[in-house]
Amino acid sequence: MSDKIFEAALDINDPWYIENVTFDNATKRLDIHISFHRGSKFLSGIEGDSGKYSVYDTTLKSWRHLSFFEHEAYLHCKTPRIKLDDGKTKMVSPPWAGKAHGFTLLFEAMLIRLCEEMPVATVSQLAGIDDGKLWRILEKYVITARSLNEYRSLKAIGVDETSQKKGHDYVTLFVDLDERKTLYVTKGKDHETFQKFARDLHLHSGKEEQILDISCDMSPAFIKGAGKFFPEAKITFDKFHIIKILNEAVDKVRREEAKVQPLLKSTRYLWLKNESTLTVKEKTDLEKLKLPKLNLKSFRAMQIRENFQAIYQAESEKDFLLLLNKWYFWATHSRLKPIIKAAKTIKSHWDGITAWFGSRYNNGILEGLNSLIQTAKSRARGFRNFRYFRTMIYLITGDLNLSKVNLHYGRTHI
Repeated sequence: MSDKIFEAALDINDPWYIENVTFDNATKRLDIHISFHRGSKFLSGIEGDSGKYSVYDTTLKSWRHLSFFEHEAYLHCKTPRIKLDDGKTKMVSPPWAGKAHGFTLLFEAMLIRLCEEMPVATVSQLAGIDDGKLWRILEKYVITARSLNEYRSLKAIGVDETSQKKGHDYVTLFVDLDERKTLYVTKGKDHETFQKFARDLHLHSGKEEQILDISCDMSPAFIKGAGKFFPEAKITFDKFHIIKILNEAVDKVRREEAKVQPLLKSTRYLWLKNESTLTVKEKTDLEKLKLPKLNLKSFRAMQIRENFQAIYQAESEKDFLLLLNKWYFWATHSRLKPIIKAAKTIKSHWDGITAWFGSRYNNGILEGLNSLIQTAKSRARGFRNFRYFRTMIYLITGDLNLSKVNLHYGRTHI
């Protein structure tokens, strides 16, 4: 009776059956021995081969499985080898065997779920598995799941960089702006990253000419890469990066003015945050600094920044262009050198900025995905190498269909 219970729990069906089960309370270990009915024939698992073959010989193999209560569980089976028509022998893969050596599919599904929520090193300790082996399992699943993706309908991508470690070792992310998922990750942040993405696009049934929109920052390398490898695409410069440039200009004005105006010391975030995100105290402090009698340059710089943000609320392209041109005149006549410099940077990238009204694309999606990446990086206290970092990015932001690789993944929850 107990064998039947375990067969049901493990989803073991004919020709497989449980031969016996042993418990060892001293070691907290459960060993389940599986066999197959004599005379059974097996599929080769080779694509296009539907024939069934007799057993040639067997090899004893073992797999780590999910624990039953406090007992670590292991499956053991004299696994059959079959002889093919060409005389070669092939090991049969039992239905419970995982993608990595020595684990069941269900156990691997649980490991992946855990690694999505906590550092790999922590999962390694909990499961009693070498973390290097765990990373190899994750990488194998990610590579297999990505190989199933097709990008025939891809039209718009966002491009941004993030760091593997603080301040250096940059990687570039290519994101599907419509599906909101990471498509490709590569080392570096130069124009050749676009060439690498183009190659990957071909591997997934895509073509360069189908990409019609690219959202990125004003990095010369990104502009060069987009123009060279995706000539059909229209570039939209990400408004959040543009506002970042203006914020830096506002802060330069404040820092220079703070040398002669003590009231401005330690007020950096009052000028850089949007009013809607200020606390009650911060709003009160800012109102005091806005007093006309102070005539602060920092206040004028902030007004110019806020006015630029308001342009994106225009209801028509005509109004958008009109407001942008008026803003540029105001900014370049502000007599605030950092603001003038920022405005001229914007003017030199005018086409990519005005393209926004037509495309409405920005890298807000990438900022959200990058937030998930930074959280994972913080939990793990960094990643030892690029391969681990790339694997984790795909795992948590790639929206991979891992259920196609392991059916149990879709049924496993933590």
